[in-house]
Amino acid sequence: MRLQGKKAIVTGSSRGVGAAVALAYGKAGADVVVNYTSSEGPAMDVVKKIQDMGQKAVAIRADVARAEGCKALVDASVNDLGGLDIVVNNAGFTRPAMLHKMDNDQWNAVLDIHLKAVWLMSKAAHPIFKGQKSGKIINVTSVAGVVGTIGQVNYSAAKGGVISLTKSIAREMSRFNVCCNVISLGIVATDMTEKIRTDEKLKEIYMNRILLKRFAEAEDITPAFEFLASDEGNYITGQLICVDGGYGMI
Repeated sequence: MRLQGKKAIVTGSSRGVGAAVALAYGKAGADVVVNYTSSEGPAMDVVKKIQDMGQKAVAIRADVARAEGCKALVDASVNDLGGLDIVVNNAGFTRPAMLHKMDNDQWNAVLDIHLKAVWLMSKAAHPIFKGQKSGKIINVTSVAGVVGTIGQVNYSAAKGGVISLTKSIAREMSRFNVCCNVISLGIVATDMTEKIRTDEKLKEIYMNRILLKRFAEAEDITPAFEFLASDEGNYITGQLICVDGGYGMI
């Protein structure tokens, strides 16, 4: 299997994109730390499914916008799984508002979980990756970070920052044989995008922007995460890979 023997942390993996990636990693042979903040039940469901595949998995409640939360995830991977090879920075949520109506709390909350958390999680993994002279960091951004969006200046700013942060991490950690890349997603069929996918007006607007004329399913996006985490991606670093059906081209 592609990831046989690898140990991975996937932040925000109780549901949505994170759950899909965690399950794909388990199927590919990896042991996985499943991270959640409030959805313990769904997180345990993901853990059970990975364990049923014959792999190790643990669910860890941790706020990755705080250094202690990131340390807890790294400690769990090392102590419970036996090491750490892959970090996927996926955790996130939205607090939408127009520019002139957005308050400090909405701005800070989104920047913390989407940008600060990527720095903190990468920082927490740094000693492990440095010591073993290997590691993969895969960050998640959005088409919003490439082309911008209305009503989410906080989210767009954070996701744009993730792209630059990824390139800087790749430059700094290349000396330790660590690869850091970023995957840009469009609209994936998850709970977070339900309104876009079910509201006929919004659906028409977004469908006109997607070249392939359909929203992404889990099986559309997980292969890119598997590839970059595997040995096949050992000579790829500092790259932005768009898995968005062509949305980002518009």
